[in-house]
Amino acid sequence: MSTPHLSAKPGDIADIVLLPGDPLRAKLIAERFFESPKCHNEVRGMLGYTGTYKGRRVSVQGTGMGIPSISIYASELMNTYGAKTLVRVGTCGAIQPAVKLRDLVIAQSASTDSSIISTRFKGMAYAPAADYELLSRSVNSARARGFQVHVGNVLSTDTFYDEDPEAWTLWARYNVLALEMEAAGLYTLAARHGARALAVLMVSDSLITHDKLSPEERQTGFADMVTAALDAAIHD
Repeated sequence: MSTPHLSAKPGDIADIVLLPGDPLRAKLIAERFFESPKCHNEVRGMLGYTGTYKGRRVSVQGTGMGIPSISIYASELMNTYGAKTLVRVGTCGAIQPAVKLRDLVIAQSASTDSSIISTRFKGMAYAPAADYELLSRSVNSARARGFQVHVGNVLSTDTFYDEDPEAWTLWARYNVLALEMEAAGLYTLAARHGARALAVLMVSDSLITHDKLSPEERQTGFADMVTAALDAAIHD
């Protein structure tokens, strides 16, 4: 049975799913890393594929941008297709001096300026956190591949273009490592549905120095990051 946003049939999607925001990155991951990949979704151009990686059945599904969008796909993947391990693979903007371009930020927890979580908890504060085993394995996997890894809190923001260009400095003062747009929503829903979740993020730009990676540099680093994330996700 399909959902409003996924046309896959029962059994088409694995219990381990990588979640890039960009559907073309989903296609890149499937073609580069999966054996015998098959497209399971093209609804709204949000591509999804299933194949095998090192003998383990895995899927990848584009999610779009922001907490509302990833929440739709994560909910349908868990509730309809039985996904149990969901790993966001994406990019982030550094807000700490020690966090450099091409480094990996692995989100132990995720703060947010979105109201979606506070509304769910009737104004009370909930602290969305990653699955520890996934986090631990991904750190080891990334370091083994030569990445400089930072583990800590990220901000999942609803605002890409903020009218206050210094708004991020408040979060930086409280040792938030980087800005992104999805992890808090993913972690909250995974906790609700008994699944494991993690966000592995490559630093593509710095709000401190205003340096940024070129599109070509992003693609090279992204592929290396995906390898680390896949190896952590398939380990039982």
